[in-house]
Amino acid sequence: MARYWFKPRRYGYGAAPTTWEGWAVTIASMAIVLGSILAMNLLVDRSNFFAWLIWAALIGVLVWFFVQLCRQRTDGEWRWRWGERSDTN
Repeated sequence: MARYWFKPRRYGYGAAPTTWEGWAVTIASMAIVLGSILAMNLLVDRSNFFAWLIWAALIGVLVWFFVQLCRQRTDGEWRWRWGERSDTN
């Protein structure tokens, strides 16, 4: 049985990390994206459209894999949630 790293959000769409593995993957993904933004701004000329296009494609692939991993490791399905219903009037 796989251990879940994320739980569905109470409001909205998606999931939130609940274990150290979920937090580690989330922080690592954020660090890679932020580090690559910094590296691209420092090392690549802003007029080099092709380099920026390649970078955007790679970031898109990274984010896609991150979302797929989150979906696989979530305890439940991803859907829009409005919170808990209270039947008391």
